[in-house]
Amino acid sequence: MRDKSSKKHTPRSRRKLAALTGAGLAPLMVLGLTATPASAHGWVTNPASRQAQCATGVVQCGQIKWEPQSVEGPKGLKDCAGGNSRFADLRDDNKGWRVTDVGSSATFNWRLTAKHATTTWQYFIGNTKLAEFNDHGAIPGEFVSHNVGFKGFTGKQKVLAVWNIADTANAFYACVDVNIRG
Repeated sequence: MRDKSSKKHTPRSRRKLAALTGAGLAPLMVLGLTATPASAHGWVTNPASRQAQCATGVVQCGQIKWEPQSVEGPKGLKDCAGGNSRFADLRDDNKGWRVTDVGSSATFNWRLTAKHATTTWQYFIGNTKLAEFNDHGAIPGEFVSHNVGFKGFTGKQKVLAVWNIADTANAFYACVDVNIRG
């Protein structure tokens, strides 16, 4: 009797084996190519940002209610929605946002649901940069706080808070409505 392990494979059987192997591996390869690691996500929780107010139901909003951490867009924007049309509610200055009374400075608290190496955190009123904090590529913890001064500003203002990610072209955006009492 002849040993089956010494049987020669014909070109046809090799092609069939290769096709079956390829068919079996293809779904795994597709999953491997499309699966991406969790990207950075975060938003300002205190003073309550617009997306925090949406998430807690203080203001009625669209999809941002379920994704307050997802206001992500290209770096360099001055947009409460991070250039994302799904979160257009955040751009509406007449939506009834609660305004937080602050003094000549305030501490902004971020909550990060996924961490990422960070270049800078920036705070703006209009085109005026109030503060910048450089993390030099460090990976922050779950909570990050910055004390920001409002020198030269009083009254109701919209502060744009920006988290610039070190290893992507994106940033995270949050707008906070404050009443600066100096």
